[in-house]
Amino acid sequence: MPQPSCTRILPTLSRRSVVAGATAAALTRSAWPAAAAFEDDGNATAAIAHIAAGREIKPGRVKLVLPELAENGNVVALSVEVESAMTATDFVKTIHIIAGQNPLAIIARYHLGPRSGRARVQSTIRLATTQTVTALAEMSDGTLWSGTMSVLVTLSACLDGG
Repeated sequence: MPQPSCTRILPTLSRRSVVAGATAAALTRSAWPAAAAFEDDGNATAAIAHIAAGREIKPGRVKLVLPELAENGNVVALSVEVESAMTATDFVKTIHIIAGQNPLAIIARYHLGPRSGRARVQSTIRLATTQTVTALAEMSDGTLWSGTMSVLVTLSACLDGG
């Protein structure tokens, strides 16, 4: 029975693969500060302004469904549906969920595309206290649409800062 060799076979790196890897690392590194520039401190107005980036936010097209009374803020059912054809030229790119009384205002972000079929998401969220929750839908043409709903929370969550 042959014995395994103790020598390791290492892949040969070409100059092209090293340059491509270094370029990818540099591009990723240069893009990172722009994405991390926003410090989310629980201010809903600042979070919405950061997302809007000077664009007008129009009410409508976004149906946000939450219970009017949440007995436990640790588990609050959320459903968001956006009126969109979801075609290659008209689709929802991102749905942002903002809750200004939480330690972090932007509590969820969903990325969609034309192949999503429907612009609808469902989840559960945590709410620190009674507050108004806002859903912003960013469309493929750059427009922003919003929907809001107020929730009365009887047992608060997010008290640990997380």
